Parts: sequence; structure tokens; C-alpha cells
Amino acid sequence: MNNRYIDQYDFLEFLKSFPRQKPSFFSSQDQSVSRHTLASMDVISRASIAQAAIAGTCLFLYITRGLFPRAPQWIRPFAKEEVALLSGIRTRRWSFWSFCLAALSTIGLVLAILVAVSPPFNTVRILEIAPWVVALFITIVGRPSKTPKTLLIISITITVCGLISLVAWYNETERVNIIHVASVGVALATIFLILSMPLRDPSLDPTGIANSTFPPTSQLRSPEDNLSLWQFMTVSWLSPLITKGFKDTFNDEDVWVLPYDFQHERLHMLFRDLTGSIIKRLLLANGLDLFIITFLGIIETTANLANPALLQRLLESIEGGPVDTKDAVFYAFAILFVRIVAAQSSVFQTWYSRRAYERSRGELLTAVYAKTLSRKSFGLRTDLGEPPQENGIEPDEETPLLGEIQEPEKSRFGRLLEFLRLRKSKDQNEIGSNADQPATMGKILNLMRNDAYEVAQRFWEFPSLLTKPLQLVFSLVLIWQLLGWPCLFGVAWALVLQLLNGWFIRSQVKVERRRRAATDVRLQATTQFVEAIRPLRWYDWQSKWLGNIMEARAKELHLRVVTSLWSIGVNTSNLAAGALFPVFTFFAVTYIAGRPLPVHVAFPALSLFGLLESSLKELPGLITVLINASLAIERLESFMREPDKEERGYNDIPSEIEFQGASFVWPTNGKLVLEDLTLQFPPGLTLIHGKVGSGKTALLEAILGELDQVKGECTLPNEMVGYCAQSPWLQNMNIRDNILFNFPLDKSRYNEVLDACELLPDLANFPHGDKSNIGENGIGLSGGQKARVALARAVYCQSRFLLLDDPLAALDHSTAQSIVSKLFHGSLLKGRTVILVTHRVDLCLALADQVVEITNGKARVFSSDEYPGEFDALTQKKNVVFDDQAEVITEELANAAIPDKFVSEENRASGGVLARVYWTYIKAGRLTYWFAVIGIFALFRFARIFNYWFLKAWGEAYGSIEAQLSSPSDIADGIFDGLPSPEDDVKPWLVWYTIIGIVLTFFYFLTQCGLTLILYRAAKNLFTRAINQVSSATFRFYDVTPVGRLMNRLTSDIGMLDGGVIQPLQNSAFWSLTWLASMTVIAFTTPIFFIFAIAMTIWFIVIFRWFLPTSQNLRRLEMVTLSPLMSNFGILADGLATIRAFKAQAVFQNRNISATDTFQKMDHFYWSLQSWLQYRYDILSAVSIFVLTLLGLYQGLSSGLIAFVLTSATQFVEATHVLCKTYGQLQMDFVSVERVVELLDLEEEPNGDVKPPPHWPSYQDSITFDSVTIKYAPHLEPSLTNVSFTIPSGATCAVLGRTGSGKSTLALALLATMHPTEGRIRVGNHDISKIDVHTWRQRISFVAQDPVLFPGTIRENLDPMEQHSDEECQEALFRVLGPKWSLSSIVDVGGKNLSQGQRQLIGIGRAILRKSPIIILDEATASIDKKTALAIQDVLLAELRGSTVITIAHRLEAVKDADYFIRLDAGRVIEAGPAGGRK
Repeated sequence: MNNRYIDQYDFLEFLKSFPRQKPSFFSSQDQSVSRHTLASMDVISRASIAQAAIAGTCLFLYITRGLFPRAPQWIRPFAKEEVALLSGIRTRRWSFWSFCLAALSTIGLVLAILVAVSPPFNTVRILEIAPWVVALFITIVGRPSKTPKTLLIISITITVCGLISLVAWYNETERVNIIHVASVGVALATIFLILSMPLRDPSLDPTGIANSTFPPTSQLRSPEDNLSLWQFMTVSWLSPLITKGFKDTFNDEDVWVLPYDFQHERLHMLFRDLTGSIIKRLLLANGLDLFIITFLGIIETTANLANPALLQRLLESIEGGPVDTKDAVFYAFAILFVRIVAAQSSVFQTWYSRRAYERSRGELLTAVYAKTLSRKSFGLRTDLGEPPQENGIEPDEETPLLGEIQEPEKSRFGRLLEFLRLRKSKDQNEIGSNADQPATMGKILNLMRNDAYEVAQRFWEFPSLLTKPLQLVFSLVLIWQLLGWPCLFGVAWALVLQLLNGWFIRSQVKVERRRRAATDVRLQATTQFVEAIRPLRWYDWQSKWLGNIMEARAKELHLRVVTSLWSIGVNTSNLAAGALFPVFTFFAVTYIAGRPLPVHVAFPALSLFGLLESSLKELPGLITVLINASLAIERLESFMREPDKEERGYNDIPSEIEFQGASFVWPTNGKLVLEDLTLQFPPGLTLIHGKVGSGKTALLEAILGELDQVKGECTLPNEMVGYCAQSPWLQNMNIRDNILFNFPLDKSRYNEVLDACELLPDLANFPHGDKSNIGENGIGLSGGQKARVALARAVYCQSRFLLLDDPLAALDHSTAQSIVSKLFHGSLLKGRTVILVTHRVDLCLALADQVVEITNGKARVFSSDEYPGEFDALTQKKNVVFDDQAEVITEELANAAIPDKFVSEENRASGGVLARVYWTYIKAGRLTYWFAVIGIFALFRFARIFNYWFLKAWGEAYGSIEAQLSSPSDIADGIFDGLPSPEDDVKPWLVWYTIIGIVLTFFYFLTQCGLTLILYRAAKNLFTRAINQVSSATFRFYDVTPVGRLMNRLTSDIGMLDGGVIQPLQNSAFWSLTWLASMTVIAFTTPIFFIFAIAMTIWFIVIFRWFLPTSQNLRRLEMVTLSPLMSNFGILADGLATIRAFKAQAVFQNRNISATDTFQKMDHFYWSLQSWLQYRYDILSAVSIFVLTLLGLYQGLSSGLIAFVLTSATQFVEATHVLCKTYGQLQMDFVSVERVVELLDLEEEPNGDVKPPPHWPSYQDSITFDSVTIKYAPHLEPSLTNVSFTIPSGATCAVLGRTGSGKSTLALALLATMHPTEGRIRVGNHDISKIDVHTWRQRISFVAQDPVLFPGTIRENLDPMEQHSDEECQEALFRVLGPKWSLSSIVDVGGKNLSQGQRQLIGIGRAILRKSPIIILDEATASIDKKTALAIQDVLLAELRGSTVITIAHRLEAVKDADYFIRLDAGRVIEAGPAGGRK
């Protein structure tokens, strides 16, 4: 061996010294014995001293533990379960555990004394008595009943030092001291006993904690709360859950509750009580975990760095021949030990890292939710001329997409300097102004989804902040020790490529910003499309939106490809650094320095190069994630600094609501909305009336404290207020729970409320009565039913004040009259202050104590007698139109009355993803490309193996190195026979090694480019097919599919399809080839290797088969339980004012905490399961490598061949390991692809194949229903049965009927959203079921009660297809909204910056602009004041003269001019004909 390498890794010489000492045959026996006895005694003495020193330290710490000052908060356990302190002094009792420990300590002490006095006597060995004395003392004094960590350290010390002494003594004398063996055995028994002891104090109440041997249940806490150390180390406590998942699919009730110190109820309260910034509070709450995982991370890094050193010693020993076999076995054992230590450290680190991650994430989620509940409500209200905040995101803010955090606008280095406080920001004022901008609901969702995750992820990866730089430094040190100065050539090459990478990354970041912006545009277009899919298809506007979506999608995919190319540049550069690093280094070693390159240097050097390369690659990423985390913290801090809603001090003295010269502004823009209010609201009924947009709703918000007061005085209630919003906000639960709203059930009061709100007839029609679930946002109820459920909720509560925002607007005249009579004139409102906003003053005027008219933000007060009398005259005039107009109840066209008919559960898949899903994705990427990529992959893998084989041949080509025995693999050595000996000429070897590195890099580059092409084609193909399929699906699909679910598939699942699934697919292909290649190498080396490898693979698969079903169950449950957590944040967008009015913040906070617990427990047990698998794989891998090493030694293979086989075996083990994990990840990620593929199989709407004449329908075409029967679905009862009537051309037809009578179905049938199962619907002479549906919908118009508006200008909302001139659009706008509005006025998302009445006016403007021959109006003026409504009716009569107008309406003025009517009941026509005879 070359002298240059003799002094490397000196730190191993002590461990190596005692097994290498052997008697010499060339020296006298006495001299040999004397010399080796001294060496052995030296080892034994050191071991004895070490035992005494460690025992003394433990004793000192044990005795003085109470003298130390209390540790700071960050190092103390957070949310720990504490023992209840009893009165008096708590005495420690003897338990089974303490008695056993005392017995073992006594036996150990006796044996230690016998060992110390046994010949040959050595004074130092008396020190071996010390640890047993200390152990006995601690046992007697402490009487431990839970795991005594001090005794565990002492027992491990005795065992390790005792084994070292025994080996040293046996090597010297070849005899064994039986008493010493017994002493070590007692220490081992003590360790096993301690491992079996509980970690939890037995004095704590064990009730409610699951037993790790019983089936899991959600009624009990996780077994983690009461484990032994052995169960904790091996993760065996998960066995019941694994068994359950292996046998069957389990549900939420089959999963334990989170452990005590993971539960968010107490975490939230404790975190709330901490003071300081968010990052300070997080560090205080999780500091102990960060300290522990950093320590464990250092242990794992040390183990990783020790492996190359031990491998070098192993190969050196093998080169020494049979005489050094014992040394080789020792180093094989040492490698096994280091791997096991690393595996065990990984288990502990994963658990504590997960605790820090889960708790910090939960603390942020609950803190953000609590802040959202308490902060000042800013809403989305802007003026028409102001730029909107789209989707809740400020215009200048880039949206983080799919878990990513937005890139900083400044350079990363500049951001890092700012984060480290090394440089001040250039524009502090600008930052301050941005920070002052209130967070919209969209931004709050981003804080919850992205920023909280970003910060928590850094807590999980916290050790890398220290271990990655340490690994870089120590890798360099070890490479320097191994190779000396020549390693600088390789380091220089790596640094050059990292500088190139910096340029690549900067370019990638620029493109990535544009890509994210493009994705935002596509997401926004898709969101608008999904939310407005019904009206878009009613008007047949979907093609325009599809064009916008596909244009945005094309730009997004183009930029994604460009981003991928820059990423390929970064990855290829990193691979080139790894592939050519050894080329430059070995060039300097062999050519410049003139040294040989033996096997025991080359292969350890490769391992160290790999560690150094990974460190160099990870450091830039580490800096980036730190910057991202700092940005996330800044955003969270900015949000938490926002002002809270002012809560006035509670006053027990009842007071009235009163304003004295008060003025209020919107919190959003500070614009004055209410001016100089001088009002008093005494008990009784106050009516609020005014024109559209005058400030009626703002007055109620001012009473609730949601507006900013800028002037005057006011007395507002600081108690629960019954509030019914204009747009009813309902929860996704049953009707009863919505009405009770967390209040206890008072059966008589509840029934009285149902009767007063006219809900009893509706509930009688529901299959499950008031237990019927109303679905997402009340999707299962009609508009009138939603309004009455929200009204019932407000009335049921026992509040003194009721604020009712136009609940009568959506009700028919009869129902509204009945509610006024029963509710406002009944006992339920007696003695309560009721403030009712309404346009139907005529119904309530007789009961009102006062009337307030709002005009442009100012109020005028009338008594009911003083109020202008035109309302009475108006009422009389309209009552003559239909004297038995009674009992008409509104239905929203988009929904139906029976909830169960329109709500379906989202199925949770079970088992693995079907092969058809994989095949669909593969075909979408094109088979030719897949075959090409796999072929290049195979070449890349072959080049990698050839690289190792070439290095082995190079190392063995030196004349001083010869293989001990021939082997079958010698045949392959002939490949390099043509090369000269490297001792004579090393240049050819360097040239070939360089070529191999370049070929590796080239193949990798081609592979990545091929995968990018596949990703592009598959993403484009599947998205196009999915969105087209959704746009042409039957309307029944929209009925049973909530918007949120469809949005999730077209955004999150498409996002996964765009980039997430390709990585596990790539890994599967790469590691499959690695596994195959490694298996081939092992098989060719020796058959016994092959047999062992097969057995090991089977073992891996058996373990994995136990793991996979439970893993899939937990992952799917996690995806399901995330939805309620997201919904809890989502409901605050519309329901915050209602929640705060009812003083229900604590209830919703608790609900959010419960949802967080449920979601996090799935995540917690999923990662615990990963730890279970990782531990078993790591142990199996360590044992496998150890056995393969022994097999190689037994076969007598050369050091080069063993190094090559060990490298292949390591890759084989890693490939088997990674393949199992990748398969599981692939199954999880492909769930998203599965959900997208499900969209491809949607049933399409029948389009019709008859092209009608250009001028059909004409103004002379009548509408005829001929014995029509219609069902929503084949398995449902008919909604219309044998309906026959004819609406004359040009007629104005009123459609009347009670709830469920079929009015909505009739309108849907006219829009051809469903076709008759019997009979025909004719317009003129054409059956509309056979007409091309797109042509039909383009030629008629429909105006819904709640028109859907799109973000943009009024021009774009009136005429999205740009079929009319600006002059025509301006004229239509002028007719409905007056001269103050312009076509360029801005409309926010969903028209949220407009009042409900203004939105309805724009919807009417669309119909006026289109002037279709047939027009359907569904409660089109319900939210408009009567004066405006009458004017609009006149406009409609004038503009739509000649058109056939079908009106579903409940206010009499809306149908006063009807000349034809149809009355429906239970799906049948009971009366139809001209209205003249009914007047």
C-alpha cells in the first residue's frame, strides 16, 4: 500500500488496535505475550476509566438537578401532560420496575466486585464497580417507575465497555472470564428491562389512551401517550392500525385521536398566551424539539461521514489477504453498527421533526383563523370606478400556486441580507404601505394553504440548517485527508458549475414568475368558468370561455416547458459536477501528483464525492427556502398586525340602538357610505326602505360594528344579535342544525319558528324532513327556502335585537303575507327590536312602529302613519291582477326543492389506482416518446455501472494489487486489456474515464428532455379533454356535483398532473432499471449473491405489502379531511358578519380546531407509518450489506470486486427501498390523475342534429307542450307529468304554482337542459329536443334571480361574445341603470361590488340587448325597489314588444301586465289560458 495513504483516518486506529494484535511466529512467546498483555491491559484500563467517568457525571447531574435554575421557555416541554399535585409530600413507592432494577443493580455490583478482585489483579479495574454503585444509589433513592434515562446511559456504558474489555482479553489470552461475561449479561438485562418500562408516569390517569394491542378507534388517544421505549424505538405501536388497514378499508372512526401534546385545543390556548412576534412564539413553543432534532441530525450526519472511512479500512483489510480477515470482519461489524445507529436516530428525528412541524403548522392555522374571526372586516366592496381585487388577491400580488411561495422581487442575495439584517430595505415606506394593505379572503386562504406550510416545513427541516453546512465542511476535510491537495481541482470544477447554476436559477426564477402569473390567469378563467357554467351554457357562451381557458393554458404550458428546460440545465449541471468531479480529482492525483489509485482509495473517495456534491447542490436551495420562509413570516406578521374589530365593553343595562350625527365609511377604501345618521330604534318593528344601492345593508353593518365610525356618537349592542343577511349564508349541514345554530333545542319554540317562517309545508315534502342535508351553500334548497331557513335561524335565537336584510324578496306574495302575519304579528317577536330592510313596505307598513328611508347614505324617519300613501294605492292596483295569486313560492332555476335529489357524496377510492388510469396517462404522453425515454434511461444506467466497473479495473491494474482468487467476473476484465498499465501511462485511463462521465451527462440530458416532452403532451391532452367534457356534460352532472369538488379537480388535480406525477414516474423507471442492473451484476458475480438478493427482495416486498394499504387509506382520508378544514376558512368569506352577530366565534374556532385535529391526525399517522417502514428497511438494508460483505469474504473475492459488488448491492438495496416508496407515492399522486380521468367519462348532453332555419324561432312562433313528461334522472319520479298547453306567440305568460309544482322544471325544459321522456316540446313546427342545442340557446334569453357577473367591465358583462356595437350596449345600459354608469365601469368577481338589485339590472340589460323572440324571466326584479321595478317593467314592455316573455315571479307588479298564465301543481297543469278572464 502506498505510504501516502497510510496515515489516513487515524481516529480509527484505537478501534483497530486490539483486534490486529496477534502473536508473532518470529518472536519468542514470552515477549509476544508480554507485549500484547500490555496492549490489552491498556484497552481494558481505558474502558474501566470511561465507565467510572460517565457514571460519576450521571451521579453529579442526578444529585444537582434540583439546584439548577428553571430552564428558559424554549427548552422546556410545551403542552406537556402534567402530574396532578396532591396535598402533602408525594412519596415514591416501590414498584415492580424499581424492585427489578434494584435486584439487577445489586447482582451487577456483586459481579463487578468479583471481576475487580479476580486475577490478574489490576487496580484500575476497581473503577468498574463505580457504575453499579451509582445505578444502585439512583434506584434506591429515585425508585423509578418510568423509563430512567440516567440508568439507561449507565447500563449502555457498562455493556459497551464490558464488551470491549472482553474482546481485548480474549484476543490476548483466548480465554473468557465467565464472571465478566455474567456482569455484561446483567447490564444487558437491565437495558432490556428499561426498554420495557413505560415512558409515561404511571401516576397519570391512563383512561382514554389506546392499548397498542387492541384494534384502533377514534374514541381513544394514540398509544404514543403510553409506550415503552422499545415500542417507541421500533414504531411497533402502529401494529393494530397496520393490521386493520391490511385486512380492510378503514374510516375516520378507525383512527386514533392525536396524542395529548399534539392536540390543538391546548396548543392554541398556550400559543395565544405567548408574547412577541410569530417567529419568537414559534421558537418558544417548539424550541425543545428543534434542539433534539438538531442533535439527532448531527448523529446521523456523523454516521453518514463515518461510512466512507470504514469502507476504506474494510478494503484495506481485504487487500491485506487472509491474515487480515479478522480485521475485515470487525470493520463489517462497525459498518453494521453505524447503519443501525443512523436508522435509530432517523426514527427519533422523524418523530420529533413531525411534532415540531405539525404543532407549528397547527398553531399557525388556529392563530390565523382566530385572527380572521376577530379582525376588522374589509370585505370586497369597491366603487365601480376602482380597480377590483380579483379573487381576493391584490392586483400587484402574485398568487402562490399549489403550495409554492411567491418568488421575491429582489435578488435572493439581497433578500438574504435583509433576512440576516445585514442590509436595510431600500424603500421602507413602500414596504410599510404594502404591509398596511388589509388581507382579502383570498390572501387569508393563501396564508393558510401556503405560508403556514412554508414556515412549518422549515421546522421539519431545521437540522439541515446546521447539518448541511457541517456535511460540506467535513466532506472537504475527509477528502483532503484521503487525497490531499489534488481534491481542489474537483472542488474548483464543482464551484464553477455552481456559478453556472446561479445563472440558470436566476433565469428560471424570471420565467417562473411569468409562469405563475400565466397559471393564475388560467386558474382564474377556469374558476369563473366552473362557477358560471350553468348561465354560460344557458346563453351558450361556453365556447368563448373555453377559448379563453385554452389560450391561457397554452401560454402556461409554454412557460412551464421553458421553466423545465432551465431546470434541466440546473440538474444536468449538477450531474456533470458529480460525474466529472472524480475525473478532475483523479487527474490531479494520478497525472499531476503521480500517485496510484488503489481500490481502497477510489471507492471511498467516490462516496465522499457524492456527499460533497449533494451538499453543494442543497446549499443554494437551503438559502432559497430560508428566504421563502422569511417572506411567509413577513406576510403572517403583517396579517396578525391588522386592526381587530372594536368590541365595546359589555353593559348589563338594556339599551336601545341609537345614532347621534354618526357617519360611517367602508373599511376597504375609507369611502363615506352613511352620513349624519340621527336614529333611534326602539323595541318593535322598524322598516328600512330605499332605492337600489342607497345604503340599506350598510346601515345594518354599521349596527353590527362592521363599518368604521368617523363622526358622531352611537350606542350599539355588544350582545348576540339575530342577523339574516340579504344573501342567505347557510352551512353544509341539515336544516335543523342550520336553524338551531349551536343553540339547544327547545321543541315547542322550534316548531313555532318553523310555522311562523312557513317551513312546515316544505319540510313535509323532504324525504328526511328537517334532517335533510342542504348541501354546499344550500345547493339543495330554492332561493325562497334558503331565505326562510336563514330567517328562522335569526328568529329562533333569544336575542333582543333582530336585523333582517330583505328576507321577503325571494318569497311569493302569499307566503310573504303569511310570514308577516304569523311572525311579525306573532308572539315570537314580542318585546324585541326588529329592523327589517325590505322593498315590500306595503306588506309590513301596518305593523311598523317607524319607517326609515335611506337616500344616498342619509336617513329620514317616518312613523307608519306619516309614510307616503302611494304604497296603499299601488297595492290595491296590483291586487286586482290575479285575485287568487296565492301560494307561489320561488325556486331558483339552478336548484330544486328536494335536497337529496341534488347532492351526491364524493366517493373515496379504495385499493390501488387502476391500471387503466396509468395507461390513459401513458397514451396521453405518446407511446413512442415513452419507449425512447426508457431506452435512453437504460443506456444511462448501463453507463453508470460501466463507470464503477472501469474504476474497479483501474484500481486493480496496478502491479502491486492482485486478486486473491479468480471469479466468474474475471471474464469481463478482458475489456480493458488493451489499455497500458496505469503505472506506465495513466492518460488513456483518464481519457476513458472522462468520456464515460460526458456520456453519462449527455444521456441524462436527453432523458430529461424526453420526460419534459411527455409531460407537455400529457398535460395538454388530458386538460383539453377534461375541460371540454365538463363543458358538454349533462346538467344532471352539475346538479349532483358541488362547485368546490369540480374546482378541486380542474385546479389542484390538474396542477398535480402538470408537474407532480412525472417525478414518481421518472423515479419508478430509473430505480427499476437500477434494480435490474444491480441484480444482474450480483448474479454474474456469484450465484449465492443472487439467491440472497432474491430472498432480500421478497422480504422487502412482504414488509411493503403490509405498509401500503394502510398508507393509502390514511392518505386518502387526509385528502378528504382537508376539505372541511378549507371550508372552515371559506365560510368566513360570506358568513363572518353572521357569525360575529351571533357571537359564535368561539364555536367556530372550536370547530376549526376539531377539523385541524382530524386532518393532522391522518397526516401524523401517515408519517408515523413512513417511519415504521423506513426503520425496517434501514435495518434490513444494514443487515443485507453486512451479510453480502461476509459472503464476499467467504468467497475470497478481490478488494476491487468486493468494492464493486458492495456498491452494486448498496444500490440494489436502495433501489428496492426507493421502488417500494415510489410505488406508494405513485399510487397517491395518481389519485389526482384518476380523478381527472373520471371527468373524461362524463355523460355528454344530447346536442341534437337538426339545423334550424336562420330566422327560427320567429316572433310568430308559439310554444307548445304536448303531453310532456320530464324526469331529472331515470330513477326519479317525474317532475312534470303529461303537461299540455300552448303559449301564443308574443304573449307575456305568468307561471304560477307552489313549491315543487314544477315551475323550475318547465323553465329548464324550455332551455333544453333536459328532454322529455314522453311527449314533445315544439316551438313553431320544430321539436326542440332534435334541434341543435347551441343554436337554440343562442336565440333565446334567460334572466335568473341571481345573475352571474364576471370580473371585468360592464361592457364585457352585457355582451361577452361581442355581437353588438358599443352604441347598442350603451343604450341598453342607459335603459336599465341610467346615465351615471359607463361601459367601462369595473365589475368585481361575481359582481360583489354591486348590490343585489344592481346585479339584477345588468341581467335584465342582457335580455334587452339580445332582443330574443323568447325570453324567460325568473324573479328578475325580486331585489329591486318597487319604483325601479315598475320602471323596468315598462322598459321590458317597450323593448321586448313582440317577444314571447315567460315570467316566474312573486311580486304582483312583475306579472301585472301578463296576458296569459299557467298554474302548476305537483307537476301537472291545473289551469292555463288567457289572463283577461282572471282580472
